[in-house]
Amino acid sequence: MNERISREDVAHVARLACLSLTDVELDAFTNQLADILEHAADLDALDLETVEPTAHPLPLINVFRDDKLGEAVDREKFLASAPEVENNQFKVPPALGEHS
Repeated sequence: MNERISREDVAHVARLACLSLTDVELDAFTNQLADILEHAADLDALDLETVEPTAHPLPLINVFRDDKLGEAVDREKFLASAPEVENNQFKVPPALGEHS
């Protein structure tokens, strides 16, 4: 990229997005956006003609297995090791604050 994005360009985009930016924010975002656009230009300049499209850099293989019935566990044994049990289930603290 030959020319960095201008402060006025960033201010224009901010106005289009209905954003109110301070001078400090405008300067910071101008530099950040210019860096992002430079990086995009670097990527655009790469010769990727022989590179296969991919969604992940490493080959992924499903690890699904057959759903087979296994040996049942002793529920009483597991519940006996719990700090607190209620209604034949593990009792845990509420995840979203106090329980009413």
